[in-house]
Amino acid sequence: MPAESLVHGPVFPSLLVTTIGVALEQAAQKCGIRPALVSRQQNVRWTWEELNVRADALAAGFLQRGLQRGDRIGIWAPNCAEWALTQFAAAKIGLILVTINTAYRQAELEYALNRVGCKALVMARGHRGIDYLGMLQAIAPEIASAAPGALDAARVPELKLVVMTGDEAASGCLPFSAIASESNETTAVRAIGATLRPDDPINIQFTSGTTGFPKGATLSHRNILNNGFFVGERIGLSAEDRLCIPVPLYHCFGMVMGNLACVTHGATIVYPGEGFDPRAVLETVEAERCTGLYGVPAMFIAELNDPEFARFDLSSLRTGIMAGSPCPIEVMRRVVSDMHMPQVTIAYGMTETSPVSFQSAREDSIEHRVTTVGRVLPHVDAKVVDELGRTVPRGQPGEFCTRGYSVMLGYWDDPERTAEAIDAEGWMHTGDLGTIDDEGYGNVVGRIKDMVIRGGENIYPREVEEFLFRHPKVRDVQVVGVPDERYGEELCAWIILRENDSANAEDIRDFCRGQISHHKIPRHIRFVDFFPMTVTGKVQKYLIRETMLAELGIKSAATA
Repeated sequence: MPAESLVHGPVFPSLLVTTIGVALEQAAQKCGIRPALVSRQQNVRWTWEELNVRADALAAGFLQRGLQRGDRIGIWAPNCAEWALTQFAAAKIGLILVTINTAYRQAELEYALNRVGCKALVMARGHRGIDYLGMLQAIAPEIASAAPGALDAARVPELKLVVMTGDEAASGCLPFSAIASESNETTAVRAIGATLRPDDPINIQFTSGTTGFPKGATLSHRNILNNGFFVGERIGLSAEDRLCIPVPLYHCFGMVMGNLACVTHGATIVYPGEGFDPRAVLETVEAERCTGLYGVPAMFIAELNDPEFARFDLSSLRTGIMAGSPCPIEVMRRVVSDMHMPQVTIAYGMTETSPVSFQSAREDSIEHRVTTVGRVLPHVDAKVVDELGRTVPRGQPGEFCTRGYSVMLGYWDDPERTAEAIDAEGWMHTGDLGTIDDEGYGNVVGRIKDMVIRGGENIYPREVEEFLFRHPKVRDVQVVGVPDERYGEELCAWIILRENDSANAEDIRDFCRGQISHHKIPRHIRFVDFFPMTVTGKVQKYLIRETMLAELGIKSAATA
């Protein structure tokens, strides 16, 4: 009988049994005057001692303003030093950090604040043309006449304190600099810190769904501190490393795999800018001699395609992580060769699992690092199951399920949806289709909802995307299914061509013929300049599908 698709991560190193605040204090003691945080756009350079002292002062300032352990504090700002300080200060006194997407608009902000009952909000005035302050004032006009810290707004009744990043203030708000320097009295901070436990909730991340309202994945110190540690272990982080983090901090990629991986290893946190800009990343890697770089595939593609890419000295790089969405194999190969990242790894997971479950290793062969998501992380179990929940044989596709320290506490105040995601045995059902091979390597085939059934044949869009990416003129490609009267569904490919190249649909089909099964050749092919994406770089396939439905005159799958 073939082996089951069930794997158990190693039990060494041991799990960290501490809190985020203590981890920062340990880094300050161990690394002292070594560089901890570089925020290039702000000209900020702090040592580990400075970062810890500033986090203590901010935590004390929060306490003086009436915040208490267990209160929810929102952070709505692009990547900046204040973001990191808020993360660590909140953790020191048991405030639950609510990370708010930088692209949120008014209704989304109002929903997030009320869904978890935020008592405080740290926010930027705006970002990339989005007027954050204006949106807050529209939701809470009472702020114009409120004393700072005493907001009483009808539409966001729990919100009392609003803090603006930087030195500027607005009516009813306090400047960050005032809160951060109000007190150097850390006795109360230390007293609260001593009562905190690793399993306490410390972070709420709103998951981005395509239907329904976002869910608040509630994560503990134990969840995210350990995940940051083990991710850092896989890429060999140490106090000698300088990690460039262009991914957003409001997402686990930035705040866990970035900030917390660095804290647990003493590596330097480097922010190249408030938001992603490929030129700023290249400049930062060169100027700061970064040894590691993070990004989603779209970010690496943009960096590789920068018109002046060749002039940047990236020889300091050795490692990094590409995650967030499936990585085209050719992009991975170019990152290894052209960006001097021989030890770059692939990571796979989801917000609800803190986030990483599988990650390739630096010593893995290039083949394994470009065709799989690596092996399961320490202290994590994973399996692949069929539609009836039965574990399938190795190599057979099914739904990925994970279990272990990394599984969230649950969705905030939503036991029903929590029970739908986490079964009675503690398995988190990811909704992702994947396989586990005989060596324990995982491979993500796609999302269950993205699988296309054409004439009774199951087609995984990822497989077709990988094939089309081999075409010399294709820069990027996304494949979705659209309804079809005859076959039930047909494939549709959206293609971005390389600069100055041209092709037509028949060129693409000719490339496919004789190379892949005929039912995998896309019937609909469109050439586009960009894909609809979230700000974290995930392609919104449902928008591609909706656009095609409108173009083809199909109201819905049910009416096709």
